[in-house]
Amino acid sequence: MNLDEAIATRRSIRGYKSDPVPRELLEEIIALALRAPSSMNTQPWHLHVLTGEPLEKVRQGNSERMLGGVPPVREIVDHGAYEGAHRTRQVDIAKQLFGAMGIERDDKERRQDWVMRGFRQFDAPVSIVVCFDRSLEGGTIAHFDLGAITYGLVLAAWARGLGAVINGQGIMQSPVVREHAQIPDDQVILTCVALGWPDETFEANAVVSTRREVGEVARFVGFDDT
Repeated sequence: MNLDEAIATRRSIRGYKSDPVPRELLEEIIALALRAPSSMNTQPWHLHVLTGEPLEKVRQGNSERMLGGVPPVREIVDHGAYEGAHRTRQVDIAKQLFGAMGIERDDKERRQDWVMRGFRQFDAPVSIVVCFDRSLEGGTIAHFDLGAITYGLVLAAWARGLGAVINGQGIMQSPVVREHAQIPDDQVILTCVALGWPDETFEANAVVSTRREVGEVARFVGFDDT
């Protein structure tokens, strides 16, 4: 798969086969993602790759805390509720996903189950917890750098037949993740990536989110329009 194809066809995968992902393949994907640019070549990222029992303990701990009413505990500043156009796009993708899964608006049980899937890392066989050096906490440049390596991860995975979804829900109970992933105190948890072999029978995996047009996003200044 060439780069253009990987970028154009990649989509978020939220249903996975239980088949394990070989460590050698994960190392290959990470090695490629490490080519991502970073501010002043600081490379502030750390990746904690979980599978098996540690990941199951994270799933269980996240679920128990969320169902028990424990408020989310994240290590980065939350943006709060989306508003305006951002809220509209959030609602639109939810409608697409629920429509694909046949989840009705008044089906509280299935809607709750969908939310809990996120806290379980969508039951993927692998979760990559993405962290940055705490010495850079307080700024936003490290967040930008980690966005670059995270996009590299999902593209490299997609090009090799693996699916992924960048999953902020998976670290919303960060104390659980920190404990079972054994993350050092000098690192800040930013997000995680659920990753594995796509389950092609899972309806939501076919959903392709709508995207803004170039003319809506980009301004061209100083170009000759003739």
